Amino acid sequence: MTTTDAEPSEQQTHIVPVGFEYDRLIAPLIRDQISVDRVILLQGAVGSEGNVEYSERLAGKLETDFRNLLGATTERMTVEDVYDYDGAFELAFDCITTELDAGNEVWVNISSMPRPVSFAFATAAHSVMVEHEADRERIHTYYTAPEKYLETELAEELRTQIDILETLRTEMGADGTPRIEPETIDERLDAAQDLLTEFDERGATIGAKEIDGSHVQELPVAPFSNIKPFEELILFTLGDHGEFDSISDLAETLARELDEEYTDSFRSKVIYNVDRLGPGGVGYVDREAEGKSYRISLSRIGELWVRSHSTA
Repeated sequence: MTTTDAEPSEQQTHIVPVGFEYDRLIAPLIRDQISVDRVILLQGAVGSEGNVEYSERLAGKLETDFRNLLGATTERMTVEDVYDYDGAFELAFDCITTELDAGNEVWVNISSMPRPVSFAFATAAHSVMVEHEADRERIHTYYTAPEKYLETELAEELRTQIDILETLRTEMGADGTPRIEPETIDERLDAAQDLLTEFDERGATIGAKEIDGSHVQELPVAPFSNIKPFEELILFTLGDHGEFDSISDLAETLARELDEEYTDSFRSKVIYNVDRLGPGGVGYVDREAEGKSYRISLSRIGELWVRSHSTA
């Protein structure tokens, strides 16, 4: 394990499982100018010797670049078995809670590494959020899409090389020499060498794709809670109207749609249920302070709940 002493508090810690990729693990943080104080690089210890060596080489490059490009301190941790979901979950839960206890904000990149590790870390982050409600805003799980997959280009290049080899084997000129121009062979050789160099330096993918103005796609967390009928009505109403300038406006709309009298008692009922649905509750509703009132809207996970529960 390689470690560098870190500052004691208020740090942005990024937990980065290292697979066979480079760009998606560092490029989004640079492009979106996300603060990175500390990085924990996770390496797998099983697989073929070539895979382990390749991951080790990428981890070393990432470690150097996180330090030089982002000024982050680094630490390497080993995942003994990348296919042991339970073990990865235990490691993730301990790692995330340790960082939170140290006063750090935690970012978990699940773009790389075998799926059991990525899913284990995403689920562990989710579980920590549920158990430590006060820390919910300090835990982020995110994914970055690549701009290009090198596997497809490698496959296409291999098909081209196969075509050339078949021509060399079957198509001979009158003098018994292959009917392929030297320039064609030079071009294919250069292309293959360039592609392999790129693969060795960048891994299986290239670049970090921007989606909706960001290279980091934060994954929302679903709470473990049943939604009651009146809460459902609030969520669907917010889905229909987008947002309300205040809880009073929301309460008036609900009373009108239910054909009920708008009273202080009804307004209090709405306030109570919005509190349950808000940041301090299940997290389906966002409240933004505006003067003495709150602007009410659905959170990202709230929007997903409405979409998934709406009838066609």
